[in-house]
Amino acid sequence: MDLSVEYLGLKLAHPLLPGASPLADEVGTARALEDAGAPAIVMRSLFEEQLTQEQLSTFMATELHRELSAEASSVLPEPADYRLGPDLYLEQIRKIRAAVGVPVIASLNGTTPSGWIDFARLIEQAGATALELNLYAVPTDPTLDGATVERDTLDLLRTLKTRVKIPVAVKLSPFYTSISNVARGLEEAGADALILFNRLFEPEIDVETLEVKRVLHLSDSSELPLRLRWLAILSAQRAIPLAISGGVHEVVDAVRALMAGATVVQLVSTLLRNGPSRLVSLRAALERWLVEHEYNSIRQLRGSMNLRACPDPSAYERANYMRTLATWGQNNETT
Repeated sequence: MDLSVEYLGLKLAHPLLPGASPLADEVGTARALEDAGAPAIVMRSLFEEQLTQEQLSTFMATELHRELSAEASSVLPEPADYRLGPDLYLEQIRKIRAAVGVPVIASLNGTTPSGWIDFARLIEQAGATALELNLYAVPTDPTLDGATVERDTLDLLRTLKTRVKIPVAVKLSPFYTSISNVARGLEEAGADALILFNRLFEPEIDVETLEVKRVLHLSDSSELPLRLRWLAILSAQRAIPLAISGGVHEVVDAVRALMAGATVVQLVSTLLRNGPSRLVSLRAALERWLVEHEYNSIRQLRGSMNLRACPDPSAYERANYMRTLATWGQNNETT
């Protein structure tokens, strides 16, 4: 059975890829992922704010009076909030590269085309095989229109691509006005892969303490349908490799993602819950499913149910929305 795929210019033994997470914070866990069959290691993101803060701290120490530093730097998160600072991040890339034989994919999380992306060159020099650009933005300025947000995204990618020679994948949110148009623009701007989608961690309000709380909920399979829709649409329109991130927990989730058009399936929450050994069981289950359903390869499965190939393309479009609402009472009896 041929489970191999090509992603970011890499020949991977299978499509089940551990996604960006704290699992790569420890070299021992990175080794455990490789032992479990991980075809590559993806590190968690280094944030634009971390690099901006480091640059600001250097500026404050050398250019401005000490008494100004505390006030100016208070707008940025505390360094202790981050597991790995910029220097430690580079060192972690070197350590993991020395410890494992599979590719190491680094990640940068940012939104503005400014000086912080020069750090990408240092990531490349530290030994990263490829880079994820994780785009997480919450535009709150009412004067900022959608076209500007999208233009800035493309400018950011173009600038980043001038800094490095390694492949770059772009991780998107699902909230662009026209995802298809953004995907086309990113491919034309040089993206080597797209990842669908960034999980946006929403705030919660504690009504007793009157505080806005930061809460992280791991994903479950209910997050899959949104990603399947856009995998199916984009894989029929674009030649660029696509990855899914969020909602894959069981082998049937992975099969659906591959049928919709994913090249690789990123796993995070299920590995955080169950440990690296979960990768072993999912890979075995995927191979067993393919044999039982008489597939010869992942290539044969991939995209077989996308917008171009499926028997009813309208299922991914507005017609399905109308049909679902119109027939709800017939198919969902209540008592």
